[in-house]
Amino acid sequence: MLPVFTAAEMRALDARAIRELGIPGARLMDHAGTAAAALIARWLAPIRGKRVVVVCGKGNNGGDGFVVARRLKARGAAVHALLVGRRTEVRGDAADALGRWRGRVEEIVEPAALARALDDADLIVDALLGTGVSGAARGAMAAAIEAVNRAGAAGVPVVALDLPSGLDGDRGALLGPTVRAWRTVTFAGLKRSLLLAPAAAQAGPVEIADIGVPLEETCRGITTWRLEAADVRPCFPPRDLDAHKGRFGHLLVVAGSLGKTGAAVLAGRAALRSGAGLCTIAAPASQQPIIASRAPEYMTEALPETAGQCLSLEAKDRIVELAHRMDAVALGPGLSLDPEAQELARVLVRELPRPMVVDADALSALAGHLDLLRRAAGPRALTPHPGEMARMLGTTVEAVQADRIEMTRAFAREHGVAIALKGAHTVIAGADGQVAINPTGNPGMAKGGSGDVLTGIAGALLAREIGPAAALHAGCYVHGLAADVAVRDLGEYGMLASDIIERLPAALRALAEGTG
Repeated sequence: MLPVFTAAEMRALDARAIRELGIPGARLMDHAGTAAAALIARWLAPIRGKRVVVVCGKGNNGGDGFVVARRLKARGAAVHALLVGRRTEVRGDAADALGRWRGRVEEIVEPAALARALDDADLIVDALLGTGVSGAARGAMAAAIEAVNRAGAAGVPVVALDLPSGLDGDRGALLGPTVRAWRTVTFAGLKRSLLLAPAAAQAGPVEIADIGVPLEETCRGITTWRLEAADVRPCFPPRDLDAHKGRFGHLLVVAGSLGKTGAAVLAGRAALRSGAGLCTIAAPASQQPIIASRAPEYMTEALPETAGQCLSLEAKDRIVELAHRMDAVALGPGLSLDPEAQELARVLVRELPRPMVVDADALSALAGHLDLLRRAAGPRALTPHPGEMARMLGTTVEAVQADRIEMTRAFAREHGVAIALKGAHTVIAGADGQVAINPTGNPGMAKGGSGDVLTGIAGALLAREIGPAAALHAGCYVHGLAADVAVRDLGEYGMLASDIIERLPAALRALAEGTG
C-alpha cells in the first residue's frame, strides 16, 4: 500500500526528517525539486529547447519551483521563472532555493504581466501553493491561478507540484480558484485530496517523487493508504492441481423480491465468477423459479414470503439452517423495504454466526439499529453507497461526502465492522481504524446493479475464509479492475453491471500476471 498523508502528517514527516534524521530542509526541497524535474523532462522529452514557465509563490511550494527551474535549465530547457510577490518576501528554505537559481526572476504584481508571460510556454509548472492552504486563494494568488487555468484551457500543459494550487490537502471540496493540472508531481506520498472527488479531477495523473526520506520513516504513524495490486494479489493464489469446489467456499446469498430478482442474480453470478466454489441463492418462493432460470451454475432455495412477495420472518429458521452448512452469507440485494423483510434482515445481521457482507436493503434495515453490529454473532462487512451511509447515520449525503475518509474510519471503529463507502475512490476501513482507498474503477460503474456485483465478489472472498477488511480490499479492487477492462471495450455509457461480471476472469488474469 502507498501512504496517504494529511497536511499535518506531511509537516510532521518533514520535521522528523530534519530533527531525527538530520536531513536539512533545504536538502529535502532540493530532492523534491530534482525528482520533479526528472519526471517533467521525461514527460516532455526531449526537454532541450522547450519553453518552460515556472510560476512560484513565496512559500515552500515556490521553493520547490525554483529547484525545478534550476534543474530544467541544466537540462537545456528555456526556463522563465516568475514569482507572484517580491523577492524580499521569500523566507527560509525557499529563499535558499531562490538564491541558487541563476537566472532572471520576474516579480509579478500585475495579473496582465503573468498572462503575457504564459502566452508562449510549452509547459507551465504550478508552484504557487502547496499543502499549507487554509482557505480560498484571494487577490494576486487567485488571479495567478486563473491565468494559469486560461493558459491550460488554451492547450498549454500544466504540471502542479505537490498539489494543484488552491486545493485543500485533506478534503475533496474545492475551496475557491484551483489550478487544473495536466499532471501532478506530489512529494513523499499521496495527499488525501488527490484521491477525493471533486478535488482529484484537478490533478490529472499523479506521480510520487522521492524526497530522500527512508520508506519506513515515511510510513511511520500513517493510517490511510492507497491499495496496490500487490496488496490484493495474495487473495487469488494459483490453485492446486487437486483443487475441488469444496475448497473454495460455499456462499449463501439471501436476496430478491418481486421486481428485484436481478439483484440476486448479479450477486450470485459475481460470486462464482470471482472464485466461489458453490453459491446458493435463497429467495422468496414465488421469485425462486425466475432466479433459477437465469443461470445454471448457482443453486436456489425457495423460502416463505409475504403477500408482497418478499421474504417473511418465517424464512428465518430455514436461512439459519442453510447458513450453518455454508461458509459465508451475502445479505441484502433486492431484499425490499417491506417492514417484515427489514425485520428479518436485522435478525440475520444479529444472529447468523457466519461472516456476512451486508448491502442494499439490508443496510436500510440498520438505520436506527446500528447497535446490532456490535452484538452480531459473526464478522460483518458493509458496502454502502453515500445515500445508504447517510441513512444509517441519520445525516445527509453532503455530510458523508464532505469527509469520506474520517466518516468511514469512525463508523468502522465504533461498530466493530469492516466497511467500504462506495463511490469514486471507494474508502475501505477496518475495525482497527486503518483505511485503504481503492484506485480502480470508472464512471461507467454508475449504473444499477454494480453494487450487487461487489456484494457477490466480497461474499465469495469471505466464503474462502478471508477476513472482512481484506475481503473488501480485494473485492473493491477486482470489481473496479473488471470495470476498467469493460470500459475499454464498451465505453462509460454503454457498460452494464453484467458486463463487469463477464470481465472478472480477464481482471483476475491481469492481476495474476502483474498487468492489472
